[in-house]
Amino acid sequence: GTCLWFDGKAKEAALFYKEVFGEFEMISENPMAVNYQLFGRRFMHLNGGPGYPINASISFFVNMKTEEEIEATWSKLIQGGDALMPLGTYPWSTKYGWCKDQYGVNWQLMMGHESSCKIMPNLMFTGTNNGRAKEAIDFYSSLFEPAKTIQISQYEKGENDTEGHIKYAQFELLGLPFGAMDSTGPYKFQFNEGVSFMLVVDTQDEIDNYWNQLVDGGAPGRCGWLKDKFGFSWQIVPSILGKLVSDPEKGQRVIQVFSQMKKFNIQTLINA
Repeated sequence: GTCLWFDGKAKEAALFYKEVFGEFEMISENPMAVNYQLFGRRFMHLNGGPGYPINASISFFVNMKTEEEIEATWSKLIQGGDALMPLGTYPWSTKYGWCKDQYGVNWQLMMGHESSCKIMPNLMFTGTNNGRAKEAIDFYSSLFEPAKTIQISQYEKGENDTEGHIKYAQFELLGLPFGAMDSTGPYKFQFNEGVSFMLVVDTQDEIDNYWNQLVDGGAPGRCGWLKDKFGFSWQIVPSILGKLVSDPEKGQRVIQVFSQMKKFNIQTLINA
């Protein structure tokens, strides 16, 4: 799932996306987190506090079928937000726009862009990460099989970026589409905890395997969070955690125990 970090506005933002996109299914909610599906893709909004404002290093492509659909969606998303690339005609699409909504989440609305899911996260490699998009695609594809590369377009000579770097790529991990691109633009932002991916797994072996490979060259965080070598944030969470936390007898003890953990240890949680 994809996790978005908010400062107290997790439910407000989720209800906003329900109103904007329509194809929304609420899964669960509590004061800390809201879980839902948008176009069949799992999202979580976390009320994490003021620490990590969402930025444009990760945006979300949404495939639109008609000009009416794209214009209606754009008109809602842009309220209180900003246009990074105004809605219009571009070489890659007859109707396209990139905007930041009122919560700081970035959206790329597009016609004629096909993928296996209507919504797709796009990772932009900037600053010290610029030129590493292909390395990241290969790395993530080796970890999350089945994986496949759908398309890779490179900057050519004369284009306004580094020749050979990734202009646009689409790939799939575990059957879900992702996008990636390099940019030499003078951006101040990098990947941060504002957008993270959450892996829910069943066994300690899976936790250990994903954790050890992802944290190599990166840094461990708390409560199952880590940063990989590109600075991208992951949460590796045991599937049993929700059941343990909601246990009326020992739920509070479980929360106390896991709040002190870095990598999750399932047996320690069970024993709490």
